[in-house]
Amino acid sequence: MEPNNKEIKRRSTFSLLFYINRTKVRKDGTCKLLCKVSIDAKSAPININAFVDPSLWNPETKRANGRSENARTVNQAIEKLTEKITGHYRHIRKSLGFVTAELVKNAVEGIGQKPFTLLALFREHNEEFRKRVGVDRKEETYESYENSYNILASFVKKRKEKEDVALRSLDREFYDDFEIFLRTDREMKPKTVHEHLYRLKKMTKRAVSQGTLRRDPYGKLHPELPRRKSRHLKLEDLKKLMETPVAKPNLQRVRDWFLFATFTGLSYADLKRLSEKDITQSDDGTYWIHIRRQKTETPSAIRLLNVPLQIIEKYRHERKSDRIFNLYCRGYLIKLTRELGRTYGFDMTFHKARHNFGTHITLSLGVPIETVSRMMGHKSISTTQIYAKVTDRKVDEDMKRLKEQTKGRKINLYEEDEPETADIITVNG
Repeated sequence: MEPNNKEIKRRSTFSLLFYINRTKVRKDGTCKLLCKVSIDAKSAPININAFVDPSLWNPETKRANGRSENARTVNQAIEKLTEKITGHYRHIRKSLGFVTAELVKNAVEGIGQKPFTLLALFREHNEEFRKRVGVDRKEETYESYENSYNILASFVKKRKEKEDVALRSLDREFYDDFEIFLRTDREMKPKTVHEHLYRLKKMTKRAVSQGTLRRDPYGKLHPELPRRKSRHLKLEDLKKLMETPVAKPNLQRVRDWFLFATFTGLSYADLKRLSEKDITQSDDGTYWIHIRRQKTETPSAIRLLNVPLQIIEKYRHERKSDRIFNLYCRGYLIKLTRELGRTYGFDMTFHKARHNFGTHITLSLGVPIETVSRMMGHKSISTTQIYAKVTDRKVDEDMKRLKEQTKGRKINLYEEDEPETADIITVNG
């Protein structure tokens, strides 16, 4: 009975070849000794610092004949290199489950050696990332990778009882155990769990790209993100926010900053650094914000309506520099924004203000999507679906149309700390 070829496992072939280049003879009459490692029909040259008298070289034994000093030096170099190559071959095969001539060559010559374990690979990634912070990477992103590394290291030590794990050992069980660990031991929310799993997947993808994994064990895994909550406030909630007073001064400030962001589309980072030089007046008397978004460095042009203009005036006396607002630090602002939401009875995050601008203030009132993209400073327009460069004139035309559509709509913006000035503001630009 003929054996099933599919059941026959091909054995890996490994061989070393030492030879000399007789066509290039040095002044002292010697030739360069060369070495080539071959694994599974693929070979790679390996440097060896040895020179041999061609008259002593035996091409059959791949050694130098005799007991001369040159013969002894050459044969010792061959034996030493053979032992080194063989050691690396066995180590790589044991660590990765496979081995290539290129991997052995790099290991022998100390070139481009890559980690064979998960945490070592993660540390290598983070160190490379850290060097690029301030160039094309952000500090907060680096910190998020460091956090993921620490959590993964804790999991490996606690659940696997190891200091590190071999890349070749990574399987679906490891992935599922890590996910359970995040959800139970760390009691993380689904979105946070997804972020840590994403970074684990990035490490295995990196291992494949650098040749320390043949295939990505998690390449086909795409964990579902939890259904995203509304990115913007309901229109009735936005109206309630604008028309209902709030007692606490710090919450009042957060509310006003939130409304300013709602009417301009600025993020927290852009609002925090907004200065007087960023605001200009056109010949027709309209006021504009011209900035580059901190996140993308993309130009943004925003026409200022009456609501943000009056908020600017409200806090002008508090300025300590050319900054328009003295914003709270991000952590404290997040806390106060949540408290503000509870006060009004709906969920609030400061970033929702930016999405309010993209929906209630612009798109829902007929402002063209390319104009919204220009005002919001989108780099690639995945949120607006269209990428276009729009001139300030075009933005002005669209905002004038918005002015006509909103003319006569009255919005109450209460000035709680100065009741005598609590006038009704008409959004009429």
